[in-house]
Amino acid sequence: MKIPAPRGRVSATLIDLLQNRGGTGHANAYGSLNLLVDEALAATADLLRDEDLQLALFCLYELHYSGLDGVEDAAEWDPELIRVRARLEAALEDVLRRTVPVPELPSPESEAVAKTLFDLAANDDGPSVSRFVASKASVEQLREFLILRSVYQLKEADPHSWAIPRLPVGRAKAALIEIQADEYGGGRVERMHSKLFGTTMEGLGLDSSYGYYIDQVPALTLASSNAMSLFGLNRRLRGAISGHLAAFEMTSSIPNAFYARGFRRHGFSDDVTYYFDEHVEADAVHEQIAARDLAGGLAEAEPDLLADVIFGAATVLAIDALLGEDQLKAWQAGESALLAPLPNCDGTADAALATSAAAGGATA
Repeated sequence: MKIPAPRGRVSATLIDLLQNRGGTGHANAYGSLNLLVDEALAATADLLRDEDLQLALFCLYELHYSGLDGVEDAAEWDPELIRVRARLEAALEDVLRRTVPVPELPSPESEAVAKTLFDLAANDDGPSVSRFVASKASVEQLREFLILRSVYQLKEADPHSWAIPRLPVGRAKAALIEIQADEYGGGRVERMHSKLFGTTMEGLGLDSSYGYYIDQVPALTLASSNAMSLFGLNRRLRGAISGHLAAFEMTSSIPNAFYARGFRRHGFSDDVTYYFDEHVEADAVHEQIAARDLAGGLAEAEPDLLADVIFGAATVLAIDALLGEDQLKAWQAGESALLAPLPNCDGTADAALATSAAAGGATA
């Protein structure tokens, strides 16, 4: 991924350090970075929306995914950087545990856990971005919607796959692999969900390179991705990442039907909407596997993880509600939901729409 632009003193110092590891004075840079992190954590009023700290944590996590352009691969296991990451993610976990509403815990039995998760999803009354997309979103808002989601969707399934080696052999692990196999296209690159999402982006004239729009994405979107990485990269939180995936699957099928409707409303072809169409059907199956076999199966096998399974699921709904609130507030005010509107995009969008509509046999 390209190196993002810094958003404050912490991310500026981190990015400079990453680009100059081993250079003169880099040992002192670790000390400066630690001091700046301390100061920033003490001063921030809203860690989830702190642009500087969320970007810094996102960059540190990216070292464990595809990496950052120009940063040597060995930085992934730099003990000083891992120490900084641990301090930032401890603060993020503390905020999530203090603020995410968690329902009363069920008994650690599969059907009881599944019922709690289905009730949690059914009672979600957060702002509905999907209904806005279906009925009101402009083409420019569709493009912003894709850009915001691209932070996760272009590496879809990767954060949850960290859980595979962390789960014991058994029902939960088998369920996780069944879900992830579908997410990765069952061995067919053209059916990988991340690839399908890229096709949708390209259909609207957007660049589908991972991280291409990272500088336009607000901190809260980065926080959503960071929460997944936090849960996935820490074995002690394997319950939370399992619950997170379960809630993700259980709140996907119906919204994706609305998303597809919104894109078709503007004349985009089936090639563009296929990503959403695929999730309508696949996630209707996945939600049953995720609730009963993954989350429920893990709670039965390791009852001590039950609280984290429910916490991980509740985190999805809590952060999605905040994201939806921010997006709809911006769009309903006629403003961009990105940090800055995309420049000179009208012509590109119109051309993409015309191309897509023609491919689908529609008149734009």
